[in-house]
Amino acid sequence: MIVTIDGPAGAGKSTVARMLAQRLGFRFLDTGAMYRAVACGALRTGVDMNDAVAMVRIAHSLQIELEPERVRINGADVTKELRSAAVTAAVHFAADLPEVRHRLVELQRQTATSTDIVSEGRDQGTVAFPDAECKLYLSASPRERAKRRQLEMERRGEQVDLDELLQQLDERDRRDATRRFGRMQKADDAIEVDTDGMTSEQVVDRLEEIVRSRQTATR
Repeated sequence: MIVTIDGPAGAGKSTVARMLAQRLGFRFLDTGAMYRAVACGALRTGVDMNDAVAMVRIAHSLQIELEPERVRINGADVTKELRSAAVTAAVHFAADLPEVRHRLVELQRQTATSTDIVSEGRDQGTVAFPDAECKLYLSASPRERAKRRQLEMERRGEQVDLDELLQQLDERDRRDATRRFGRMQKADDAIEVDTDGMTSEQVVDRLEEIVRSRQTATR
């Protein structure tokens, strides 16, 4: 079974998708980490981020390993590095390129051929897995999303102004919504869950209820 979770940055997708996968006994596929891995690889090799050919070459040459608690590129553990400010600022150079997205979607589909998965991202229910059995879309207000991102960064010892985060999320939303390929949008058959004011556990409870219901209906 394929469960997709899409939504904007800061909606809490990664946290709840990981928790949901554990409850269901499914594999968790963090597609955002894949784009961050490409950006990280580009930064490590010093390529010009505006050089599309070089970025596509990076995407094809990297060996990306997504483990339950670790991400490796070409064998090197880059888990913490992927959440650095440098990678965050650079990830759009990878995500905005159709050729990079095509390559990573190809890898995502390969992963789903052999196991049940919970896959989270921006275009999982529309591009990567349009025939997924259960599609979910998480939403939250911009301020709620900014507060969550601020808390996440503070836990890593980083300090950032809330208004600055709101501005960054607004820019990210604009870029995600206008991307030529793989733009962020809710699939027509996705179930939307507004997570404002909900804890991660409450969100996962609701998502698990939806998935279990879908499993029962398809038996």
